Amino acid sequence: MLRIKLNELGKGTDNGLIVAEVWRWDGIGWNECIPQQEEDFIRADEDLFVTIPAEAGLYRVDYSKKPLEALIVLPDDGGGLRAELLHPAPFKLTEGTLWGYINNDGRVVIEPRYDYAEEFQENGLAVVQRGNVSGLIDSSGRERVKPVYSFIGPFAEGRAVVSDAKGYTFIDEKGKEVTSARYDYLNSLHEGRALFSKQSTTAGNSRYGFLDAQGKEVLPAVYLDAGDFSDGTALVKIAEGEYALIDLQGNVQHTYKYPFVGYPGDGLLAFQATADGKYGYLRTDGTIAIEPKYTAALPFSEGRAVINTAENYGNAYGLIDKQGKLIIPAVYYEVQQLGENRVALGTPLYAAQPYRGSSYVIADALTGRILSTHPLLGVNNYQKGLASVYDAKETYFIDTSGKKSAQPPVIPGSGSLSFSGNLIRADIDLRTAYYDRKGKQVWRQNGVIPLRPPYSVLEKKFKPNQDYLVYYPVVEGIAVIEVSKAVNEKLRSLSLADGAGTGGTDQDFSYTGDFAVSFFRKNLLVLELTGYHFPFGAAHGMPTRIYEHINLRTGKFYSLSDLFKPGSKYVQKLSDIVGKQIANDPQYSYVFPDTYKGITANQPFYVDGEALYLYFAPYEIAPYAAGFPTFRIPYAEIMGLISTEGEFWQSFH
Repeated sequence: MLRIKLNELGKGTDNGLIVAEVWRWDGIGWNECIPQQEEDFIRADEDLFVTIPAEAGLYRVDYSKKPLEALIVLPDDGGGLRAELLHPAPFKLTEGTLWGYINNDGRVVIEPRYDYAEEFQENGLAVVQRGNVSGLIDSSGRERVKPVYSFIGPFAEGRAVVSDAKGYTFIDEKGKEVTSARYDYLNSLHEGRALFSKQSTTAGNSRYGFLDAQGKEVLPAVYLDAGDFSDGTALVKIAEGEYALIDLQGNVQHTYKYPFVGYPGDGLLAFQATADGKYGYLRTDGTIAIEPKYTAALPFSEGRAVINTAENYGNAYGLIDKQGKLIIPAVYYEVQQLGENRVALGTPLYAAQPYRGSSYVIADALTGRILSTHPLLGVNNYQKGLASVYDAKETYFIDTSGKKSAQPPVIPGSGSLSFSGNLIRADIDLRTAYYDRKGKQVWRQNGVIPLRPPYSVLEKKFKPNQDYLVYYPVVEGIAVIEVSKAVNEKLRSLSLADGAGTGGTDQDFSYTGDFAVSFFRKNLLVLELTGYHFPFGAAHGMPTRIYEHINLRTGKFYSLSDLFKPGSKYVQKLSDIVGKQIANDPQYSYVFPDTYKGITANQPFYVDGEALYLYFAPYEIAPYAAGFPTFRIPYAEIMGLISTEGEFWQSFH
């Protein structure tokens, strides 16, 4: 395929998008349409382009400008750090997907080198991940905390919760560990107190207490359970059937002798008068505000609470005020409080299959009046009068009227929009882009992975319905047209980018698929094709992983046997090596006893420049949680078996 840049056409399109179509002359007329990416326009980095086959012929490009809807501009966040915020951005590279940071103009400021990157926090630090460990960087990209922790939480009151193999602790903004001990659990600071737990030396199970910002145990671990502090008090469980509201010094304000008492909200606490009985609400002084009559009762917020009246674990949710009066009748499968006095009311998309998700409408939480009946498939909380939603076609903002807001962007696909400094971040259909407040796209995740001229990998999207989404690779630059076509047809088929369900009740599963460049050297391209198949109603789905090894000169797909000399006993040798790793390496202690029986001749594998990797599917030899057990075998260990003059080895040496 050839790419034709449309840079001149792209000039002056700040207020609109280019819609392009490519047609080929078939000898009679312009009757053959050349498919492009499924987007309003095709873009690689900052270039607009279309693609045409590398075949002689007459081609025509038709284009038109698609205007954006009326715009409104939200005010900046007040200047300062937030206005100059850097934004985390993923890049598809030959090393896989790596994250870096861009500025408000979409220019790369910190090069992509992280496996994941989070937003910068108000203290100017951001959590970044390399491999399975996390650290902190500043806005210059300088490492402020080395990536040694398995988890780093957001900073609160000058402290962040971190964890490693030893347990949980606090670090300050300089990365210094604050607590002298590690804990089994540690939450962030709330009003100068942080909830922790540790194993009791006498009772045998966990007990909860509170640390201060210096890591001192100001309230010892004596509680059976506890919640965070809010408005100077916290709910704790002091014994079976007895709860208490304590102040910051641990003084008991009130006690509640009931089988269950929930965390306070707006001065009310959900409770059960009898074990396994109905739920009602207490005032903080222990008097009953609302008699127990609900099968579920969530905490109050903004003067209202979501309750359930259905028996036998059914769903009949509604909304009540502090007097127990129904504002929203208890007839909905879901009720979500969105903030700013708005709620989302959910009913199942398919009555016989409620686990398939809900369709939402927006209602006024003060009056119960439904504001918008347009069916939404996903709803987020309101912030500054706007909430990100998506329907069957698009993702966009709604205002407090429940209607589509004039604030752009409106983007085809399913996902969410969020404010990131002066930009709007769009995470749509598993891809990330950024827009300014006028709706102009300033950056988007690249859809072309350059290898070396003339080779590149183009990303294509296949989304026939809401429950099926696949990104599949198209290899460009293969000289022989027939070979190129055969390679790409096979990749599309392996990616399951065809034959999807029709959607609706006829499709009883969801599927997502993606790909990455795992390795590229000389003529060998290794592509990782991943997928996740989820049968509706199942406890979990099943992930899949396939590595395809392709010679870009010949189009051949290699199998494991192609790496070894004909007649060599590579299966037995590799089986022995993997068996020894399972027996002697503690990292493989999760392997089920007596399940490993050796590898097969067509064992799933992949290669890089230094080693061969063999892997197994979930459940094959280990628990589901172990993922894909993988075993690394350096070439030096098996060099005598490798066909170093063979086509496979020579393709990357």
